[in-house]
Amino acid sequence: MGQEMRNVMAEHQRLSILISLEQVPGFQLNESIIRDTLDMYGLDIGRDALRTHLSWLEEQGLITIEQINNRVWVATITGRGEDVANGVAIVPGVKRPRAGG
Repeated sequence: MGQEMRNVMAEHQRLSILISLEQVPGFQLNESIIRDTLDMYGLDIGRDALRTHLSWLEEQGLITIEQINNRVWVATITGRGEDVANGVAIVPGVKRPRAGG
């Protein structure tokens, strides 16, 4: 896979993570559920790659991460992350959602 395709996949995966978090009660999911959600949408991802995306999203202020027993990561969307998931704000590196969903 070329670099351009990897960038497109990363942008889609990051948007899908934000949308998944924005749509659940409590606005948080553990990394296993996030992986399953991405797989469901054809955006298969390994654990290391997912954690890289989660760390990147946290650096951008779009999510927070809590580590449970130093093993499981739980991500919670921030207000800014909600804005990006809904297309109100734009962050380079995250695909912008289409109008009308």
